[in-house]
Amino acid sequence: MTDREGARWRRGRTALLAFLVVTALAAGGVWFSQASQPASAVDAAPKTSAVQDVKSDGRPTGGLPGVRDCGIGEPEIRPQVITLTCADAGMVATGITWDRYDADEAEGRGVVQVEKTAAGVGTDAGYRATFRLYGAKEVDGARAFTGLEVTYEGSTPLGDTTEMYNLA
Repeated sequence: MTDREGARWRRGRTALLAFLVVTALAAGGVWFSQASQPASAVDAAPKTSAVQDVKSDGRPTGGLPGVRDCGIGEPEIRPQVITLTCADAGMVATGITWDRYDADEAEGRGVVQVEKTAAGVGTDAGYRATFRLYGAKEVDGARAFTGLEVTYEGSTPLGDTTEMYNLA
């Protein structure tokens, strides 16, 4: 009877090991397929912050300046998405989390999504970057930042490590 219990234990252990290996391979395959196509997020990303349900993190504004996406509309405090190229929405800053956001300046991190037709880039791609908002002033009766500095953390879509955008 001891031999049968030992054989049963080995079969159970083998089945469990096979299950774990298959599960790990499947999870790795899903992760790898998503990691190998970072640009697929471009199609899914909203082109303006107005498209998103979440317009800010819900904190009181306290007179803080906002961002007018493409220079129109009401300024949005702590936006998670900022359109960089308004003519074609081919470059969009997405997934922005703000490390600091005050009355004079804001600093955050996120990803610049670039569509393949924008700026001569051959494929859709995402580029990690830091963002700095500056130049807060009264615009159309509301306080808004008028400039955005994008600094890339590695490769860049246009070859420049830093790009400046006018938000007014």
